[in-house]
Amino acid sequence: MALEAVHVSDVPNLDQVPDNSTLSLCSTRFFKGVNDVGDDEVKFGYNLPKFMVIGHRGSGMNILQSCDPRMKSIQENSILSFHAASKFPIDFIEFDVQVTKDDCPVIFHDNFILTEDEGAIVERRVTDLTLAELFCYGPQKEPGNVGKNLLRKTKDGRIFEWRVQNDDPLCTLQEAFEKVEHSIGFNIELKFDDHMVYTEEELTHVLQAIMKVVNEYANDRPIIFSSFQPDAALLIRNLQNTYPVFFLTNGGSEIYIDIRRNSLEEAIRVCLTGSLQGIVSEVRAIIRNPGAVTRIKDSKLCLITYGQLNNLPEVACMQHHMGVDGVIVDLVKEITEAISNYIKPAKDYDEDSLFVEEAEKQVTTKPRFMQHELSLLLLKISPELIQS
Repeated sequence: MALEAVHVSDVPNLDQVPDNSTLSLCSTRFFKGVNDVGDDEVKFGYNLPKFMVIGHRGSGMNILQSCDPRMKSIQENSILSFHAASKFPIDFIEFDVQVTKDDCPVIFHDNFILTEDEGAIVERRVTDLTLAELFCYGPQKEPGNVGKNLLRKTKDGRIFEWRVQNDDPLCTLQEAFEKVEHSIGFNIELKFDDHMVYTEEELTHVLQAIMKVVNEYANDRPIIFSSFQPDAALLIRNLQNTYPVFFLTNGGSEIYIDIRRNSLEEAIRVCLTGSLQGIVSEVRAIIRNPGAVTRIKDSKLCLITYGQLNNLPEVACMQHHMGVDGVIVDLVKEITEAISNYIKPAKDYDEDSLFVEEAEKQVTTKPRFMQHELSLLLLKISPELIQS
């Protein structure tokens, strides 16, 4: 099956992702997680039920400097964004959890929160604020109340007003459990500052605060934990055996003092030595090194990817062929539609047709994406996008 061409050179603004006709994905919302059944064996068989689409920070992250209005449509990591994502056939939503000074797990990505006060930029670390102090920022839940204006600093130091078309107040992890459709799984990223060194005691304190909320409100909701902080990933695995834990890595796109973070090979080693269930990799690392997929799968680990290239339907579909288990995406509508078109369920065919048996074979065997199509797609992706 040939997919529509996408101008990959325009990926930074995501302007060329096509619209597709709506089809539903097969639900995998029976996924429950892990339970130890022996010293070295877990019931979670390191295999996710099918290729999954996961909403990044809900229905997509906010890129305030982008000219693409979809990147500024709904406030990321908000209840409104989670509701918007759940209208599409996704399996999980991904979001970032930090713990406030008074031990309340909140959903917010950046390590620092910014506002402007009398012409000066005021920057505070999220984990240094109490819940009440944090909730003074942005839109307020009580009608008539006005919060501190919310700003955001980009990696290159530029500061933008955090303005989106559909705003929503900041929220806690507990609120997400209480207000989001229960069948939607949560990919909870345990967020820590890359530039800080944490003691085991500090990490344990934070993780126990998060687990307290999870244990009280999760019920049977599907949950995956993930973290770029290797010690946090290992600790959350030791603190509980109910939910799978994935190690987040950019696969060497950036280099850190902690060598465990600097390659897919190190990520595999972290997972195997710590009995983690999978890896969440920046998609460019997989494209640069497709052989790593085989090594990850041979290690009986799941593999999910993230990154802006996942907003290209061709790239998402290519990964299904490669053996990747799922993609975290910003353009939930476009990618779920593209995946639906690419992986046709057998029920789309006439049950009385002589070709039903052949149709079912196509569903249960390798998807219709030939090797030469993979090669052509890789050639279309500019080296700058893959390496940057």
